[in-house]
Amino acid sequence: MAEYVYELKIPKDRVAVLIGKNGEVKKRLESTAEVKIDVDSEEGDCLLKGEDALALFTMLEVVRAIGRGFNPDTAMQLFKQDYVLDVISLGEFSKNGLARARGRVIGEKGKCRETIETLTDSQISVYGKTICIIGRAENVTLARRAIENLLKGNSHASVYSWLERQRKKFGHEFLRG
Repeated sequence: MAEYVYELKIPKDRVAVLIGKNGEVKKRLESTAEVKIDVDSEEGDCLLKGEDALALFTMLEVVRAIGRGFNPDTAMQLFKQDYVLDVISLGEFSKNGLARARGRVIGEKGKCRETIETLTDSQISVYGKTICIIGRAENVTLARRAIENLLKGNSHASVYSWLERQRKKFGHEFLRG
């Protein structure tokens, strides 16, 4: 059997989250996907090795999600069928400032982010220069569109109304799987 290898870098402040207390998160991830994870704690470099290419790719997405601010339990949802990670770069939307762009998506006391998560049955992480979404593929598409509309300057009320219409149009089966 061939061994496959992926390399990626995560922010140094996320390395401890990936490893976990006494290495428990790393061990749980490795046993879930039968993938070996080597982490350089100083640099944030991660080396993933395994024989199952699909499991290895999924682990790459899980580690990426942890690196982008998700807690390990949320990131591990990516092992479920039909769950995806979507990364939105704030670069193109931050003409008026990165903090303002992040603030529009987070909202006062996290209310906007929470509302989009509820209406799309997805999880959102705003970290650094990215906004990441985890959920079923269809729901992530809706969440992404809502976030992009906010970043383009649409009002929160119009984005929420649009999401409510999508819920009615497609029904709860679409959103809940």
